[in-house]
Amino acid sequence: MRSRLTMRIRFKGDVICTLFLVVALLSLLYSQLEHASPVGNKEKTHKKPSGTQWIFPARSIPLRHSKAERIVAQPRIISIAKAVDELNNKGQATTSPSAIHSAFDFKHYLRNKDNRNFRLLINQPKKCHRTPGGPFLLIAIKSVVEDFDRREIVRKTWGREGLVNGAHVQRVFLLGIPKNKTALALWETLVQQESQTYRDILFWDFLDTFFNLTLKEIHFLSWAAEFCSTTKFIFKGDADVFVNVENIVDFLERHDPTEDLFVGDIIYNAHPIRVRKSKYYIPETMYGLGTYPAYAGGGGFLLSSSTMRKLAQACKEVELFPIDDVFLGMCLQRINLKPVLHEGFKTFGITKPSAAPHLQTFDPCFYKDLMVVHSLKVAEIWLMWNLLHSPWLSCTHKKQVKKPFQWKQEAILATRVSVG
Repeated sequence: MRSRLTMRIRFKGDVICTLFLVVALLSLLYSQLEHASPVGNKEKTHKKPSGTQWIFPARSIPLRHSKAERIVAQPRIISIAKAVDELNNKGQATTSPSAIHSAFDFKHYLRNKDNRNFRLLINQPKKCHRTPGGPFLLIAIKSVVEDFDRREIVRKTWGREGLVNGAHVQRVFLLGIPKNKTALALWETLVQQESQTYRDILFWDFLDTFFNLTLKEIHFLSWAAEFCSTTKFIFKGDADVFVNVENIVDFLERHDPTEDLFVGDIIYNAHPIRVRKSKYYIPETMYGLGTYPAYAGGGGFLLSSSTMRKLAQACKEVELFPIDDVFLGMCLQRINLKPVLHEGFKTFGITKPSAAPHLQTFDPCFYKDLMVVHSLKVAEIWLMWNLLHSPWLSCTHKKQVKKPFQWKQEAILATRVSVG
């Protein structure tokens, strides 16, 4: 009798536990569906188109500003929230992070490729007027809204404004509207506050996607030609590079800013990628030639003010191309300017040559002789800058290589993709 009673109690307990778990599971699923559903009218939800990468507002607005706007000393700020609402109202669709490197909608790109003028939401019109006669070097860094830590480490290390070996250096960051803006709380307020604090943010109203980097290229050149024509030279690069600005200033002091100059890690005879799964995929209908014109790896390059003005005009005449490095090479080809290869630019990282098995590629004495090294983490940039500027750094007792070697283009070809 007791055993039957015990069994009944256990059975009822199992049933109650099962029901409890089912209710909990259903509640969890319901809460997830409620969280995923948009607020308001649910009948108006739309599926996100897959594969769309090149994204434009349906209506472009001229970049140039009125005379009244140009004389304002404070950063020019237009409501970013209003611009975002306009993008949303025009049916702009963003891609998920997992789809960033997939092939994009070429039909959409071809329909919208002539939309190349977008509003400057945050401007720094007096950036290059703070120094009498203009800065010797303007540093322009491609960045995205969410990478505040990278911008901050650049500001605190190699991208500092002021005097470098007696030369005046200024800095700007190039940003667009984040593609994952819904996941970034208060991003508009943070960007505006960052701009007011540092006065180094340039912000346009196109979506900041991989294939929109070409828009960032042409808009920066237009801005530089209009607002920073007094600068002598420009370094343009990514936020994940380490730059030895002292070496760059020393190199540029031997050149005339009124003459053409374009220097970097130059890639010759690169072939268009025809593999659909590659993020660099370009169909023959878009580019039918077998090789690209010579272009610089986007990690960083130098140009003179004379070249900047010519490129700004050429980029208005060359059809947009979804790979920004190659597009700039097309613009260089249009002005008949051959870019110059410099071995100090390591925009594909550093490969240890077999002739120097003992070489430590993170040795500050090795970086001391370079100009640009790509693909460094935030902590590595901070560490290398501090090591190079340490008063205890001594590079006089380095081990000698038994067999001399040179950094040749062939030594790193194996590590490169065809288009960088």
